[in-house]
Amino acid sequence: MTESLPRRVGPYQLLASEAKYRNRWIALREDRVIRPGGSEGLFGVVEMISGSSVLALDSDDKVFLVREYKYAIGRDSLEVVSGAMDEGETPLIAAQRELREETGLVATDWQAMGAVDPFTTAIRCVNHLFLARGLSHTAASPEDGEELTIVAVPFDEALRMVLAGEISHAGSCLLIMRTARLLGR
Repeated sequence: MTESLPRRVGPYQLLASEAKYRNRWIALREDRVIRPGGSEGLFGVVEMISGSSVLALDSDDKVFLVREYKYAIGRDSLEVVSGAMDEGETPLIAAQRELREETGLVATDWQAMGAVDPFTTAIRCVNHLFLARGLSHTAASPEDGEELTIVAVPFDEALRMVLAGEISHAGSCLLIMRTARLLGR
């Protein structure tokens, strides 16, 4: 399907759109636009596969986080369980799969906690948030190449780590804060 250009995109006039790069997880394009004030401009837009993030909370008020080296930021990151949605998966199915694969946990109680658009200026990638309770253990099966450490801490310690900046992954921070609100903390 060929798009008719120019066309309106919000307050912008889209003059041209050119694909620059694509791999299995991301696509990068450059859009040439007329800005609302009349000047010409460029937008680089990254489209990523949407994903799900899960905060697993057990009956002892302990949460299960994952520490993993993140290539793009060049360091380990402590986060809730997160991953991309496979083709045809719903956000909930992706969350359930990621929790089982990365931690070996299965939950009977799932609560949707909204979604977050982490980088709205240049990246389109919705991150769906879930709270998982009613936990039981099974065998973990991380994807090839994933080297993770499961970190179990009391919920209040995870909240402290968010507030102290020790947890910086946006979806993790928001999910832990929303859960704190839900739990009345």
